[in-house]
Amino acid sequence: MSYSVLIPARLASTRLPNKPLADIGGAPMIVRVAQRAAMSQAAQVVVATDSEAVSAACQAHQIRAVLTRSDHPSGSDRLAEACALLGLSGSDVVVNVQGDEPFIDPQLIDAVADTLANRADCVMASAAHPIRTRAEWHNPNVVKVVCDAQHTALYFSRAAIPAWRDGPAAGDDLDVPAPLRHVGIYAYRAGFLALFPTLSAAPIEQSEALEQLRALWHGHRIAMHITAQEPGIGVDTPEDLKAAQMRWAQL
Repeated sequence: MSYSVLIPARLASTRLPNKPLADIGGAPMIVRVAQRAAMSQAAQVVVATDSEAVSAACQAHQIRAVLTRSDHPSGSDRLAEACALLGLSGSDVVVNVQGDEPFIDPQLIDAVADTLANRADCVMASAAHPIRTRAEWHNPNVVKVVCDAQHTALYFSRAAIPAWRDGPAAGDDLDVPAPLRHVGIYAYRAGFLALFPTLSAAPIEQSEALEQLRALWHGHRIAMHITAQEPGIGVDTPEDLKAAQMRWAQL
């Protein structure tokens, strides 16, 4: 199954300015992300950016990049333009890999793409893994997902879902089955990516600040790949960057 990886990248990060260009082991972070993605089975890996500096950094490391508009409200909107620039057809599968995941697992990228390819009833696919601690379950920065029997997403939330009516078991460990943490990687068909920016924002999307809820609100389905493996270090803050630099030095 052929698919493309698209990596949205912009410099306007409030917590870590110029994040895509942050150095990790002698190369910009966006380059490290693209290099990891290139270890997957993707037919092509392309960075979609509104920054000439990011584009130049990619080209210096033989990473393909396309320049997109600077007024996109979300990464999905940016990828929709990138699909048009690349001439992708409506049925082509695209995987959105976040530009701050320098340790993304290439096998996870393949698995999410395969999940969508095998689910004709879904327009998107994503991933999740079991939550093991009560603190993580209650953390609003950890997005949770509840699925049906076919691993189709029913709802995403920052709240601690699903809840146990009679309360969870005592101690730090959570009851079985463990709740699921959403991993921010998405596969789409290019045709749905073109449609997505035209959909009105959903009330639940605005209250939870979770873009994927727009798809559910409008009646679309998201297939979930459930993995036992937790994602690698994501980089959102200066502290995250230091941790990523230390880990890279140990590879």
